[in-house]
Amino acid sequence: MTRIELASSGNITEEMKQVAESEGVSPAFIRDGLRDGTIVITRNARRSVPIKPLAIGKGLRTKVNANIGTSTDREDPQEELLKLKVAIESGTDAVMDLSTGGDIDAIRRMIIRESTVPVGTVPVYQAALFAKKQGKSFVELSPEEFLKIVELHAEDGVDFVTVHCGIRLSTLERLKNKPRLMGIVSRGGALMAEWMRYNRKENPFYERFDRLVDIARRYDMVLSLGDALRPGCLRDATDDVQIEELMTLGELRDVAHRGGVGVMIEGPGHVPIDQIEANVLLQKRLCRGAPFYVLGPLVTDIGAGYDHITSAIGGAIAASKGADFLCYVTPGEHLRLPTVEDVKEGVIATRIAAHAGDIAKGVPGAMEKDVEMSLARRRLDWESQIRLSIDPQRAKEFRNSRLPQDENVCTMCGSLCAIKIDREGLRQG
Repeated sequence: MTRIELASSGNITEEMKQVAESEGVSPAFIRDGLRDGTIVITRNARRSVPIKPLAIGKGLRTKVNANIGTSTDREDPQEELLKLKVAIESGTDAVMDLSTGGDIDAIRRMIIRESTVPVGTVPVYQAALFAKKQGKSFVELSPEEFLKIVELHAEDGVDFVTVHCGIRLSTLERLKNKPRLMGIVSRGGALMAEWMRYNRKENPFYERFDRLVDIARRYDMVLSLGDALRPGCLRDATDDVQIEELMTLGELRDVAHRGGVGVMIEGPGHVPIDQIEANVLLQKRLCRGAPFYVLGPLVTDIGAGYDHITSAIGGAIAASKGADFLCYVTPGEHLRLPTVEDVKEGVIATRIAAHAGDIAKGVPGAMEKDVEMSLARRRLDWESQIRLSIDPQRAKEFRNSRLPQDENVCTMCGSLCAIKIDREGLRQG
């Protein structure tokens, strides 16, 4: 039986107890969320290397994902291992291997073997490389070949896969009659659109969604329903094709849930600040509360080189309104394959956004961390402030780079430290 089926039968498993303890909620809360489809647990049932299960969804801490992986221009598996290490050390909850260069089977298996957090993939990327190795075009692949690659990833132990099953022929027709400024910016979405246009056939992931559910069910693997039509710029946000795809994903969520398979819904993208709440509310309504996995969202298009900041702004707002899983964006987004330092910057920025959202949502234990930091600041306890920081290493480096004459204060205020003055005044009064 899958987790959903066990939960629907009223069972509370050891895995449910484990994630409940880590989240500060009751096991019954986790069971009910799995039963209702508002919570998923990302751990492939046949994983050869065990990992701690990760729960994502309603009432839980907002989780963070880091994307790593090679490209056709940079195929260095060891660098990707270093990115994995840094991402985990920086506090990511999951990683996705988006490799498109080199021996991607070997790279994926290496990442799964070395990762202590859940691993996700996008199998359609491998489908494109598979076609090339076979000496044919991507559009010549059969629906069965797409599904076999998804199953290959499941067999390798992938914990969640992105499948672009919501983009349909009707959506492409709508897009043709009402073109976007940026068109389709999802790599998986662009590939599926190309296949459908060439073959003049429906999306095979949509038409054979029952097969996808069967595969995921055998491995208790989570399906992350990809947003092939996410907006790639503010001008395209919340348009009709984005919403049409979201409605389709909501319908497919129901099919998967009835089949005992957990589902996440992926979301935008580039979204103006004033539209973020509406996007979250629409997803939650149309997809019956399924966990919402968002890329950013980025709140401006002109932040090149600083898109970890534009993303963190949108991510904090999205999380505060109910988004459950934030995919990081690095400073190099739109410009280059991320470096190891980019990975760390992206994870830390997104963790800050997730935590800010958790405070707004009232997630158990979120505000308590800030209270503890405030007490340390009130005491001028610098060691505790560094320890409690989201990035203790950087906090320590900053503190030690400009030490004051009076070790009780910092070089910002020195003898005019308001906290020190207030404490002395209270003692004298």
